Amino acid sequence: MDEQFSIGGFKFGLDPILNLIPVAGDISGYIISISLIITMVKHGASGRLAAKMLVNATLDALIGAIPVLGWVFDFTYKANTRNLKLLSEHYTEGKHRGSARPVIVGIIITMFIVLALIVYLIISVLQWTESALGW
Repeated sequence: MDEQFSIGGFKFGLDPILNLIPVAGDISGYIISISLIITMVKHGASGRLAAKMLVNATLDALIGAIPVLGWVFDFTYKANTRNLKLLSEHYTEGKHRGSARPVIVGIIITMFIVLALIVYLIISVLQWTESALGW
């Protein structure tokens, strides 16, 4: 999601490209990230690891929903790459251990709250832009 393509040594992926599409890109990128986190939990990722991954994905979704600033943030923050590093630490170094069962419900609730916030933020920005431009 973050590093499939390379131009002049700068790596980027599908996530920042999706986020160029207002609303749909932000929401779809977040849903994909949450789906990956849930899949990792089903395959033995700990609750602590899932929580850290959720923070990365949520931060990416919330800041990424802000026009212009969010686009720059998406190209630089790379939440999915950070989550992959956390996952690698979990499996290769034994870090971030513990049960994820209690965290799954929290992840799902947080996902819906963040999706609602993204939609609200985007609608607010669009309304503000419309009134500022006098449309």
